[in-house]
Amino acid sequence: MKAVVLSAVNQLSVSEVPAPVAGAGEAVVAIKAAALNHRDVWIKAGQYAGLKFPSIPGSDGAGVVSAVGEGVDASWIGREVIINPSFGWGASNAAQGAEFSILGLPRAGTLAQAVAVPVGQLSAKPEHLSWKEAAALPLAGLTAYRALFTRAGLKEGERVLITGIGGGVALFALQFAVAAGAEVWVTSSSAEKIAQAVKLGAKGGFNYTEKTWTAEALKAAGAFDVIVDSAGGDGFDAVIDVAAPGGRIVFFGATRGNPQLLAMRKVFWRQLTLLGTTMGSPEDWAAMVAFVNAKKIRPVVSALLPIEHAEEAFGLMERGAQFGKIVVTVSA
Repeated sequence: MKAVVLSAVNQLSVSEVPAPVAGAGEAVVAIKAAALNHRDVWIKAGQYAGLKFPSIPGSDGAGVVSAVGEGVDASWIGREVIINPSFGWGASNAAQGAEFSILGLPRAGTLAQAVAVPVGQLSAKPEHLSWKEAAALPLAGLTAYRALFTRAGLKEGERVLITGIGGGVALFALQFAVAAGAEVWVTSSSAEKIAQAVKLGAKGGFNYTEKTWTAEALKAAGAFDVIVDSAGGDGFDAVIDVAAPGGRIVFFGATRGNPQLLAMRKVFWRQLTLLGTTMGSPEDWAAMVAFVNAKKIRPVVSALLPIEHAEEAFGLMERGAQFGKIVVTVSA
């Protein structure tokens, strides 16, 4: 079968590899479309733990079950599915256990014509979604859902700030929060991305490269009950400054590194809660899929390319100019 193969750091090709075979309790999914995440870029660049070569990246995928292994009902064959990329979460919903992993490393991922996964990782593809939209949903949708609802406990009517709008998780957080009845604002260095966010339901946004953005935010919107951040770095102090008393700041990344200083006095005096999160549990996954179905949410797709142009797709992700998910079509 055809697959995207990483043979070494920054060595990517589209190659012929053996097709997967379903083991006991597994299903083979013929992939219709797959989507990229920043995780794939970090793996390609050698900036991720547990690297191995050769490997097939890709955590997001949607397709049709083509074969099943021992112990799996044959009625699965032919079903249209999406894949939960959060493997081996463990028994507690509070945090992942020691066996946790993400599809695409160490296990072969979705950037291929087929992938074998435990059947318990499969859910029915939401009927209102196209293949490209369905492929865009899993990892970012799961991460955003857990961040907003499981960790931050978002309630209807609360004021939310989502930093760095444009990436997959941030956009899902925007769409989910709007659908839940929150008042949502965003930050970006791009006026165009803020304008696009407003079209998706944001009340407005602020340019975080301007020193006055926090004052502008407090004047225009007021302080925020929930803040979703993935950048960290020294800009995290500004995020603390716009949090309302009793507010919750939830973060799932640190693309700008660790803050040099943490304003602990601000945190404890205003009774703020700092919440780390990553991916999601099986309960989060089921709730996220149900929410997407109930609210008829459609993922934002920024670019659609065939698998033969995988290197171009990675380049788009590396440049970071996208607004939404980058999707690769794998089979007709």
